[in-house]
Amino acid sequence: MREIKIEKNDSGQRLDKFLSKKFKTMPKSLMYKYIRTKYIKLNGKKTTPETFLSDGDILTFYIKDEFFNEKKNYDFQKASKELNILYEDENLMLINKKVGVIVHQDSSYGSDALVQRVLRYLYEKGEYNPESENSFTPALVNRIDRNTGGIVIAAKNAVALRTLNEKLKNREIVKTYLCIAKGKMPKKSDIITAFHTKNEKTNTVKIYDKEVENSKEIITEYKVLDTSGDLSLLEVTLHTGRTHQIRAHLSHIGHPLLGDEKYGDKKFNAKYNMKRQALYSYKLTFDFSSPCPLDYINGKTFEVKNVPFAKDFRKLK
Repeated sequence: MREIKIEKNDSGQRLDKFLSKKFKTMPKSLMYKYIRTKYIKLNGKKTTPETFLSDGDILTFYIKDEFFNEKKNYDFQKASKELNILYEDENLMLINKKVGVIVHQDSSYGSDALVQRVLRYLYEKGEYNPESENSFTPALVNRIDRNTGGIVIAAKNAVALRTLNEKLKNREIVKTYLCIAKGKMPKKSDIITAFHTKNEKTNTVKIYDKEVENSKEIITEYKVLDTSGDLSLLEVTLHTGRTHQIRAHLSHIGHPLLGDEKYGDKKFNAKYNMKRQALYSYKLTFDFSSPCPLDYINGKTFEVKNVPFAKDFRKLK
């Protein structure tokens, strides 16, 4: 028999979700059988997979030791130590992600994704110990494409992660971008709308002026900060958050991003020798409309200073 006490980071989730994270090699069918046959009990009593766990609950296990002795492999220790931290407290981190860094692991990027760098940093700082966590791992709240730079939020604990995910979903975290677009914009500032579809297989999107099958409305706000020759430096705020929204939407209205090889003008990019899109998520504002555990950052804005392509905008030739 073994016992696990539910800690703060484990509470607030369903039993089956907790068990899937804790025992990664346990087949789900066996897990449900253990629950059904009382080989896994909650506070000494029979329970159900959908029961939500609370801080201080005791889980009792009458299962094979092999599931408690799973081999620990911390790939994050291979990640780079390089992190540009804009802000950090006991609950969260704001990281200025460089262009070229991927946020999560994939088959071509090994163990050096941004999330792995965060885990290594917190592990070496003594704020994250996988051995003492039953189910929680610090995680990133938002994503940014590999070839886009900008602010990424990392949550250090479960309460912060749940809160920030909810606020992001409800659009109570405002993300503002800098970009360089081809040509002169039709207005100094505008809010433009269109309809967006995504091809999951090719990871590309299409923009339409009118609603089509499986499309979703997009709303993009821009403001012209500067112009130089056939280039416009823009500040863009998203009122909807769709895949490649800024890149595809501006391209659709005839003003693709400089350096964008997917939705842009390749001849135009070659003229400026730009091979990556001039796009940066440079500002983040917390605009919570209801009380939450992170109220102390409500109303605060964080900004990346000296975005390279914006700083050198007038020098582009």
